[in-house]
Amino acid sequence: MKRGFYTIMSAQFFSSLADNALFVAAVELLRTGGAPEWQRAALVPMFALFYVVLAPFVGAFADALPKGKVMFVSNAIKIAGCLMMLFGSHPLIAYAVVGLGAAAYSPAKYGILTELLPASQLVKANGWIEGLTIASIILGVLLGGQLVGPQLSAALLSIDVPKIDTGVDTAAEAAIAALIVVYALAAWFNTRIPHTGVEMRPLRQDPQRGLVSSTLALLPDFWSCNGRLWRDKLGQISLSTTTLFWGAGGNLKFIVLAWAGVALGYNTTQASALTGVVAIGTAVGAVAASMRMRLDMATRVIPLGITMGLLLILMVFIRNIWVAIPFLILLGGLGGFLVVPMNALLQHRGHNLMGAGRSIAVQNFNEQACILGLGAVYSLSLKLGLSVFGAIIVFGVVVAGTMWIIQRWHARNCRHHGEELNHLLHIARQDTHH
Repeated sequence: MKRGFYTIMSAQFFSSLADNALFVAAVELLRTGGAPEWQRAALVPMFALFYVVLAPFVGAFADALPKGKVMFVSNAIKIAGCLMMLFGSHPLIAYAVVGLGAAAYSPAKYGILTELLPASQLVKANGWIEGLTIASIILGVLLGGQLVGPQLSAALLSIDVPKIDTGVDTAAEAAIAALIVVYALAAWFNTRIPHTGVEMRPLRQDPQRGLVSSTLALLPDFWSCNGRLWRDKLGQISLSTTTLFWGAGGNLKFIVLAWAGVALGYNTTQASALTGVVAIGTAVGAVAASMRMRLDMATRVIPLGITMGLLLILMVFIRNIWVAIPFLILLGGLGGFLVVPMNALLQHRGHNLMGAGRSIAVQNFNEQACILGLGAVYSLSLKLGLSVFGAIIVFGVVVAGTMWIIQRWHARNCRHHGEELNHLLHIARQDTHH
């Protein structure tokens, strides 16, 4: 891999580490503030909100500027969201601002891979990026759990700044203040990312129409890109698979926290460790996929998604921690092996069809819309009285059923559009351009 790839990995690690630790801190901030359970569940869809709302614009923004600069600005927005939490904004609103920074960050983070590396290295690069991201998830949720725990929080709260009242009085607030430093470290790595030399695609500008009208002009371009990926016979399968995976997986991190509290009687610090256990399995699966899978073999992993859905249903019967740990590792491992080749295939098709930044923005729109929709349903279900176990069963049925439909969809494409699929797979095998 090129040297700049490792700088990208470092920046991604610390930014993702802070994101996941912040989720745990925000859950604890709401819990200690007396917020109802449904508001804690609403953190997931609130984080996804700007991914959906700004999807037509962030891809074009990522393609218009050097992606290291885009990532730096994104981390600055995340820091602003943390400061809002500390200075009295409602945690759900402040967390949405952090999601705004993440929405702008993602097209640059993945898009730069297709600029820096040839297609033949995309699966391997995605394996390393996803594996490192999963490692940051593991360490992030553990860090968040420890930061709100009694020992580290006491040490942080004991820090006194002379003649300045910071307003940091609780364990959750101390954790958030510490995570600002981690975001700042990620932003420093962003400044070290090299320019790839790829030509920028400037945002459309029309002096006669003004800034707002010129910005709204991006909407037709975005929907055109969205339609192009959904019509592509390989893009539609990889996009639908990753959309479902992240829609369910994005909400699963809170469901595991809630499940651990109900089934095992765990507090936030203890339950956050189990979220890390799922991520361990995902990291193993991601690395295994990067070593064994090729771009043209990606569609072979679809049956793993059906298995994941069925395993989710079995989760409601687990009450023992020593059964739960290997079960959650297996669940995460299947997910990691599924998403890495599918994500790489989607990036490859998107880069060929429309450019890296726009492609990732389309992907984020669909995936985060799924997170937003499923999260809203789950949060509303809790408000209306559905149990955690009931929500897990619903998620399992949805994942298994939808993956079965995707499998049938791909089989139909193979029967009716075999020549086109063979041509696209040939491109995936032979493509070595950046």
